[in-house]
Amino acid sequence: MSNRLQEKTISDFGEQWQRYQDNDGFYASLDILVERFSELFDVTDLSGLRVAEIGSGTGRIVKMLLTAGAAHVTALEPSDAYHVLTKNVSEFNYKVACLKLPGDKIQPGSEFDIVFSVGVIHHIPNPLATIQAAHSALKPGGKIAIWVYGREGNGLYLNIAQPIRTISRRLPPTALAVASWLLDIPMQLYMRACAHLPLPLASYMNGVIARLTPAQRRLVIYDQLNPHYAKYYKKQEVIELLQQGGFSDVQVSHFRGYSWSAVGYK
Repeated sequence: MSNRLQEKTISDFGEQWQRYQDNDGFYASLDILVERFSELFDVTDLSGLRVAEIGSGTGRIVKMLLTAGAAHVTALEPSDAYHVLTKNVSEFNYKVACLKLPGDKIQPGSEFDIVFSVGVIHHIPNPLATIQAAHSALKPGGKIAIWVYGREGNGLYLNIAQPIRTISRRLPPTALAVASWLLDIPMQLYMRACAHLPLPLASYMNGVIARLTPAQRRLVIYDQLNPHYAKYYKKQEVIELLQQGGFSDVQVSHFRGYSWSAVGYK
């Protein structure tokens, strides 16, 4: 069952990233990555490092990693949007190697300095194999850096979103896109209220959503409604996942009160 669920979720994102291919503005800026990991390590200093990214989608994070100075990025993307990834990073030529593979197939012994996975692990029903594969692909002393949805701080949102997702994940893509347009209306109203009131998720609304274009806001909504599988992690679950995958000195940061950034060392 979990394999079929993972295959369906990969298919969901394949469709999504073929529909939403563009990366620009704040949405594609290095600031996004820096904010997520600023309490754990300095993302702006990847100079000369060999990096891998699990679940590269359209190549948005790949470009951030290269902007931060990575010498080479191996980008893994298992979905049918692989051709979007290769097109979007083609300008970097020899600095990027794209592989149409899931994270658990990353090559062991690759001697990467860092393996990133941003917004992906929470969409893998059984992620331990992916974490273990990342551990095997790192050089001694290397690290993994992940960002996942958090359970803590998302209570109100989940009470609203989870019932909607039971319907939305069954919708065809065009209907889901229309729903995203419609749901953008209450999101804008809530975003404006968060600018003046200490409401739940106000930090995320003010610091992230308010800086996106209207099209990118609708992509965020689509991204929440689309996948068949999404897990919201408790802090201890994140720590235990990395430890079970072989990592030590695991450190976790509660990013904007709604998600978890974490690093672990080999």
